[in-house]
Amino acid sequence: MDGHTLEGIIAYPVTPFSPADGGVDTDRLAALVDRLVTAGCHAVAPLGSTGESAYLDDQEWHTAAETALGAVAGRVPTVVGVADLTTRNAVRRARFAEQAGADAVMVLPLSYWKLDEREVTRHFAKVADAVSIPVMVYNNPATSGIDLSPELMVTLAEQVENITMVKESSGDVQRMHRLAQLTGGELPFYNGSNPLALAAFAAGAAGWCTAAPCLIPGPVLELYRAVREGRFDTAREVFQRQLPVLQFILRGVLPSTVKAGLALRGLDVGEPRRPLLPLDEERTRELTELLAVLDLSGSQV
Repeated sequence: MDGHTLEGIIAYPVTPFSPADGGVDTDRLAALVDRLVTAGCHAVAPLGSTGESAYLDDQEWHTAAETALGAVAGRVPTVVGVADLTTRNAVRRARFAEQAGADAVMVLPLSYWKLDEREVTRHFAKVADAVSIPVMVYNNPATSGIDLSPELMVTLAEQVENITMVKESSGDVQRMHRLAQLTGGELPFYNGSNPLALAAFAAGAAGWCTAAPCLIPGPVLELYRAVREGRFDTAREVFQRQLPVLQFILRGVLPSTVKAGLALRGLDVGEPRRPLLPLDEERTRELTELLAVLDLSGSQV
């Protein structure tokens, strides 16, 4: 797989935890991943922020990666999230993901100390050099503490052979336009901000990286089909119908919100790991109402 063959809806599963011992619930993780693939998502990306990767120890991370990859079973591409404060551990996890069968890794640099461009560049280069599969550069300053400019992401792709794509989650659609401008549309980029989905596709995004299919796969896939087929009036209508749910997901903590929504959808995947807390009663009621309105609006879920 190269960056040009990864497109469409890239679904991010949560990591379920067992109420019995608090460990990774492999059965429910496999069920969720299978549900995402069966619904028609074009790729699956376990162990991102939604998957609470920052809260997993090494063995749990290995278990979640192997379980998700096994559940996908090669039916769609897989992009395993790799994030760590140290380059050494990021390299180790990237190698594990490749050996376990991942098609690509998505690398998010994390920072305790503020990193300069030289340090960021070396981090990505070391991780990319450690594997032979494609690497997606992931910019998410809200969670990582590091903000990668479009210029830096393009430079990384130009300098490191298997850095072939980028995910932009800053919430600024102008950065996506800048990525397209800098590369003439040659570097695939992916939207990671749910409320920007329609604008991102208009800017040339190759795909949408999102946890939304866990809750509303039908509307999300319907939007992508309409965009691909050039039915832009339909795309706008479909997007506006699902926008309140997308905004709600963005406002909250992803694992807490998505896990609450999955329980409402009939798949109890347990609570988020502390210090994260389950969605409170008021917000659970709000999510229930938003999902009900979307269900009644005509979109298939």
